[in-house]
Parts: sequence; structure tokens; C-alpha cells
Amino acid sequence: MKRMNDPDKPVGKLSRVCDFLPPPGELAAPERTVKVTIALSRSSVDFFKRQARKHNTKYQRMIRVLVDNYTGYYSGGGAP
Repeated sequence: MKRMNDPDKPVGKLSRVCDFLPPPGELAAPERTVKVTIALSRSSVDFFKRQARKHNTKYQRMIRVLVDNYTGYYSGGGAP
């Protein structure tokens, strides 16, 4: 019997990655910024807008803090 490969399943050796991203409620901290233009998926923007309303902040700030945490982690800063 031949096994069917599922294209949605991962291939190769897998490793667990620790969850280093903060919850949405912690994505609201002021800092100096630089304006950029970026295209995001509608579903991502809608998610951040809902979370921003829920936590009484701006969705752009939440996205900025998320990106800052990601870059901090992968630039040698380790988990926050």
C-alpha cells in the first residue's frame, strides 16, 4: 500500500519553537518611530483593529510593538 503525501504537513526534522510573542494587550508602548508603507492582509489588519479597540490603543502601535519584539528576539536579544 502506497502512502499519500499530504502537501499541508511539514516535511523533514521538526523542532519546537518557544512562544516569544507577547499577547495583544501588551502591544501598546510608545517609542520613536519612522514612517513606512507596508501592505498587510485584510484579515491581519482587521484582527489588530479589533484588538486595539478592545485594549483602547491604536492598531498601528500594536503592529509596531509586535515587529519590534520579533526583531529583538532574532537580533540576539533573546526572549523578552
